[in-house]
Amino acid sequence: MNVEVWPGEPYSLGATWDGKGTNFAIYSENATRVELCLFDRDDRETRVPLTEVESYVWHGYLPGIGPGQRYGFRIHGPFDPENGYRFNANKLLIDPYAKALDGEIIYDEAIFGYPLGGEDEDLGFCDRDDAEFIPKAIVIDESFDWEGDRLLNIPEHDTIIYEMHVKGFTRQHPEIPPDLRGTYAGLGHPAAIAYLQSLGITAVELQPVHHFVSQPPHLVDLKLRNYWGYDSIAYFAPHAGYSATDDPQRQVREFKQMVKALHAAGIETILDVVYNHTGEGNHLGPTLSLRGIDNTTYYRLGEEDPRYYTDFTGCGNSLNVSHPQVLKLIMDSLRYWVTQMHVDGFRFDLASALARELYEVDSLAAFFDIIHQDPVLSKVKLIAEPWDIADGGYQVGKFPILWSEWNGRYRDTVRDFWRGEEGKLAEFAYRFTGSSDLYEFNGRRPSASINFITAHDGFTLNDLVSYNEKHNEANGEDNRDGESYNRSWNCGVEGPTDDPEVLKLRNRQRRNFLVTLILSQGVPMLLSGDELGRTQNGNNNAYCQDNELSWIDWDLQAENANLLEFTRQLIAFRAEHPVFRRRKWFQGQPIYGSETIDLGWFNPGGEEVTEEQWHDGFAKAIAVFLNGEAIPARGPRGERVADDSFLLFFNAHYEGLEFTIPEGLQQHRWCVVLDTTKAYFAKEDTCHTGAASIAVAARSIVFLQRQ
Repeated sequence: MNVEVWPGEPYSLGATWDGKGTNFAIYSENATRVELCLFDRDDRETRVPLTEVESYVWHGYLPGIGPGQRYGFRIHGPFDPENGYRFNANKLLIDPYAKALDGEIIYDEAIFGYPLGGEDEDLGFCDRDDAEFIPKAIVIDESFDWEGDRLLNIPEHDTIIYEMHVKGFTRQHPEIPPDLRGTYAGLGHPAAIAYLQSLGITAVELQPVHHFVSQPPHLVDLKLRNYWGYDSIAYFAPHAGYSATDDPQRQVREFKQMVKALHAAGIETILDVVYNHTGEGNHLGPTLSLRGIDNTTYYRLGEEDPRYYTDFTGCGNSLNVSHPQVLKLIMDSLRYWVTQMHVDGFRFDLASALARELYEVDSLAAFFDIIHQDPVLSKVKLIAEPWDIADGGYQVGKFPILWSEWNGRYRDTVRDFWRGEEGKLAEFAYRFTGSSDLYEFNGRRPSASINFITAHDGFTLNDLVSYNEKHNEANGEDNRDGESYNRSWNCGVEGPTDDPEVLKLRNRQRRNFLVTLILSQGVPMLLSGDELGRTQNGNNNAYCQDNELSWIDWDLQAENANLLEFTRQLIAFRAEHPVFRRRKWFQGQPIYGSETIDLGWFNPGGEEVTEEQWHDGFAKAIAVFLNGEAIPARGPRGERVADDSFLLFFNAHYEGLEFTIPEGLQQHRWCVVLDTTKAYFAKEDTCHTGAASIAVAARSIVFLQRQ
């Protein structure tokens, strides 16, 4: 294959087709030679030296090379692991800027830069060629008819997030054609979108869709696969395994069509992104991309022994975010997904690791400064998972403005409250009203709190009320993996049961959690399938379970129809009442000339909670008054926002209690809207006036609406 090479340009990085040819560019500070490797349909390889180097960018323009061309790189340089250098030109490397890949990584000993086995094995040099086991990057045509599609920019306080897995959500959906199940096209199918609309979801948060390592070495012998996808290897390419086509060109268009269809239905797309580490693992991991391109540039290595990686993530390595080129890689990737793929925001996995300038987490780190100033990224939804596994990594409440956070303290507090833990009353009050103690001091609003009870990592909602202990035996690690302290309660029996009283209590607890979540101030995030009673049989770390254990069982729609309908009506209720989705903090004082304050806290006897009662370890019940006439924020056109007022009675005690309407509210008529002892969500004829006493059953919620 005769290939003509022109000098080309150092930017943009990756492969850029201009209609006549393709410019290739890759960054490597310490390389001594770079070869672009072109592959034909029969996998015959042609190596093209890139001799032009500018600012450590190796580049060249190939006229006549266009969309569909398969390629990779071979990077020459020193192999000196003890000093951090792991160049090995026998390893075909994935372009970190690849927009599409033609398949998955196939596990074989050849993908490692060293021969497996023996003492200090990673210090040895493997001369086996691994091209047949490495997916090839693809030159793509980025054109797509968006037909006027734009980011939706749904206000944060109106947002309902649905955390989901592209494959797991659609893999068993009976109304989606079999060849589309488990794919981007499946998620964009009218049946999938209709279900999300019926729930009232405004945003889907997709577990990682960057191309990832599907079968890392530690899962090979167990014959398991990486289901969750938190091992990215290409930050621009949609994961090929989620496509309904084998044509990488069409894979990219398929993803765009999915986003376009979701947008047409009023649903935003948020990506769970993993920029803290890659799927290359620690010093014993395979050489797939960044390790072989320039290990010392892209990864954080030990200062005293650069043979090893600094690991803030528990996944073997950490990206060197303090290096300008690594920051550029991340920022270029983020901008690409917004500008070219039209996604509406990002959830950053282990975001604290991105803020470590040296070793401590720094909220003023370069990463945050750049995003804050970026004209594209500063306008999309930015959500942090505000922790990593290293010292000082738990940073809930400490991220800067523009950022929302997965509120881990909300999850823990609400779980503890409903399982009857003592001393949680005051913190429950903070969490229910938006966590002002965490977010108000630095200029953020209640929407900075992404409230959640369950997420992909941990128990499902059904399992949270059905298991005291994790049951991860299927993962092949003797139940050692996964969190051991789940703040769960099985309601008296571990796992499945036919006991009607236990089942009744579990159903009530599920409703208690859902009501608390959806009606708390902040942004609620619902784990997909929780509204259907989905179970993982007590597995709280199903990262490697790419099977029916993790996929949604759509037969549950009939089996748990009451729970599904309850969730739908609850979300609709929140959408109807702005008092549950305020833009600004409660002030505890009269607003707009109202006779009563915007928020009130009362004990079951109808008296205001005293300072002593807030800290009473035995107190497990509280009444909350929300004044719908005292909402300070104006509407989008400056109009006053007013709503009905509500009394909410929370009883986490193991016995029923009588709640009294507070004296200042007794002149009104209060009607029951919701009682979580019942399987439905509907207004009742039961109304109360004066100093009425309302029975609230053990472990239940009663809502009253002022008439």
